[in-house]
Amino acid sequence: MQAFSVEHFNHMVKEQLPAADFCGVAVTAINATRCTVSMTHQHANQNPFGSIYFAALAMAAELSTGAMVIRAVNTAPEAISMLVLNQNANFSKKARGTITFTCEQGGLIAAAIDETIQTREGVTLWLQGTGVDEDGDVVTTMNFEWTLKVKNP
Repeated sequence: MQAFSVEHFNHMVKEQLPAADFCGVAVTAINATRCTVSMTHQHANQNPFGSIYFAALAMAAELSTGAMVIRAVNTAPEAISMLVLNQNANFSKKARGTITFTCEQGGLIAAAIDETIQTREGVTLWLQGTGVDEDGDVVTTMNFEWTLKVKNP
């Protein structure tokens, strides 16, 4: 298994994020600039309204941002800590069928890591996971404020 590949992250989901695994969250593509994560409406992730429960959607959206942060932190020249500080979301359509979240802000992550290494101060950045359905309609946009900081030796 190649480090930080789709297989690596899906193994991590299975082993370290059992709730996400139970809900069917899976990384479908990842590189330094972009990550996609998908989930399909099923009994384990449904709400009483016939669509995917917002918390299940949040797991997939957070992973679309977080997988790139994890990848960047683990390939940085110094040890970096990471943590979600805030989150907000907008919902525009019921989430039915397969929902794919995409984050394309890997450049912001690289810049934040460079900044925390140079300044030795914590850096925060907002990353967005946009969820679209099989018709290409946006069902939700979720934003996560991440903090990155060089770990003390």
